[in-house]
Amino acid sequence: MTVTNAKRNVSIPLPMPYGWFHVAYSNEIGPGESKPVFYFNEDLVIFRTESGEAKAVDAYCPHMGAHLGYGIREQMGKGAKVVGDSIVCPFHGWQFNGEGQCTHIPYAKNKPPKVERGESVLKAWPTREINGSIIVWYHPHGVDALFEPEAIPELNDNPEDWAEPILHEWQIGTHMQEMGENAVDPAHFMFVHGTNDIPDAEVMEFDGHKRRGFLKTRQPTPKGEIEGSIENANVGPGLSVVRFKGLVETILVATVSPVTSEITRAHYAFYQKKEDVDGPKGKMGRALIANIHQQMEEDRVIWDRKRYFERPLLCDGDGPFAKFRRWYGQFLVE
Repeated sequence: MTVTNAKRNVSIPLPMPYGWFHVAYSNEIGPGESKPVFYFNEDLVIFRTESGEAKAVDAYCPHMGAHLGYGIREQMGKGAKVVGDSIVCPFHGWQFNGEGQCTHIPYAKNKPPKVERGESVLKAWPTREINGSIIVWYHPHGVDALFEPEAIPELNDNPEDWAEPILHEWQIGTHMQEMGENAVDPAHFMFVHGTNDIPDAEVMEFDGHKRRGFLKTRQPTPKGEIEGSIENANVGPGLSVVRFKGLVETILVATVSPVTSEITRAHYAFYQKKEDVDGPKGKMGRALIANIHQQMEEDRVIWDRKRYFERPLLCDGDGPFAKFRRWYGQFLVE
């Protein structure tokens, strides 16, 4: 589900963060397929080689500027053609691999010197494929990756135990940091989401490029209150996993990516055990996901319209916003 972002009335004076960011789900792009995307205020093309490797490059052919994400003739309505390990420009048939090198010019007798020397002539984006996502590394100064993404053990060690994920998507008119602060803001649960009380924040850890939080929850059911927990963990600003325990064990792979500095796209993939989905807990599991979806809609009302204060007026019941902003600030480079 995609929700169009609201137009902001006030700007947020923060640059886009650097890190690893989701640009497509793995199953969206098969071998020999390509797809145009827009992130980091840039047009990109994601393609998968015929051997199965996911690649990301700038969208515009360095020859005559054609967009590499849109095919013509037999590729009309689809992405550009992929031959072997290279994407084919629909304008003049030049081919480029995932490292940005021009691998073939079908009609050239004398290739441009850079092509002849095997230099990169098209910007290539560092790409990984993990936890069901194709992710790319963004840094405004082109710095190489400073950390690596991490596989989610439960989903990678025993994938057969988990049902197909339920996917939701939002486009939100705010900076990513504003969304991230919810993870250290237990008080908002009562007032934005209508919980009976404020969850107990037992853990709030900040360690290098990682962050972890652990909340105890009390979930009302027809048979009484059930104690549960929410564990949320980040690897950089764009990749997080949230583990819900109590009613139905649920893993949320939550990725957020900057479209621009003031527009963020959130992709949520919910995983639950097959035995729960197909059994008596199935209805509760669907209700849990629907509730989290509703919470995002409620949060979005705030995010789309709030003003950023560098020095907010805080009280003793608020979460560790200052610690969170110091941690997050390492990813903000002008």
